[in-house]
Amino acid sequence: MADDLLRKTEIETAAGGRGRAGPRIGLALGAGAARGWAHIGALHELKAMGLVPDVVVGSSIGALVGGCFAAGRLDELESFARSLNKRRVFGLLDFSFSGAGLIGGDRLRVKLQESIGAMRIEDLPMRFAGVATELDTGHEVWLRRGSLVDAIRASYALPGVFEPVRLGRRWLIDGAVVNPVPVSVARALGAERVVALSITVDGTGRGATRHDGIEADLAEDEAPPAARRGAGLLRRGRSGASAPGLASVMANAFNITQDRLMRSRLAGDPPDVLINLKVGRIGVFEFDRAEELIALGREAVRRARDDIAECFDLAPAAEG
Repeated sequence: MADDLLRKTEIETAAGGRGRAGPRIGLALGAGAARGWAHIGALHELKAMGLVPDVVVGSSIGALVGGCFAAGRLDELESFARSLNKRRVFGLLDFSFSGAGLIGGDRLRVKLQESIGAMRIEDLPMRFAGVATELDTGHEVWLRRGSLVDAIRASYALPGVFEPVRLGRRWLIDGAVVNPVPVSVARALGAERVVALSITVDGTGRGATRHDGIEADLAEDEAPPAARRGAGLLRRGRSGASAPGLASVMANAFNITQDRLMRSRLAGDPPDVLINLKVGRIGVFEFDRAEELIALGREAVRRARDDIAECFDLAPAAEG
């Protein structure tokens, strides 16, 4: 049974759908930590457009939001997200300095169980899978059976922040490590057309290679003192700035790694519609900014409305 829970899914047929005409629709919700609250607004807007999915998959917070959506608990999750302030966020974090992560995760598990209960993935009204990563092997794991709460917890177990989750004989961590926007999973579960919701952050995505940056900085440091003082007036903060803190390093490394991997995976298996949820510079751990993130998610879907309508034969946007 444990192996069934963890085994990467085989490609299934389209049997068992809701009986409506048209292609089976899949939603792939991307990782993004706190910024993933934008998925809530995006899902509300897609529903308002008349887009009803047959398959929902997600990585990390995409699995949390997607799982709650599949379980009919999106409104409850939104209420919870909007209720968070910095004090409440801190109160949900059970810090652990002896384990494999800074946060044990028991308080969040309790909150999830209060909302979702003992719901099992195979009993959901639509197909769902949460993506996780097997810690020992790096294998991509599709969680499509068993406890919905356990699948969500394993999918968002960000390394170094949350402790790994043990399911069966395996230790699992965040699905974003291997597949941050799991379009491939939606297709394997029978989706014929896929909408991908990807979190994008200001300052990532250019992926440039700099060949002369370090040499230029060293040349400036080796210049005469007077020249360095003059350059300092134009580049204040570069050489004299304090080193970045731990949270900043982790957040920026997370952004860079996820962006590069996401672009690579989407190039190999592009969705039919890609919606970039642009969240500016909202931080990885700013869970207290749900209101503006939800609004940004709605706006992103509205901007993509014409592409969505064309792909799925929906009514176009009203004039004016």
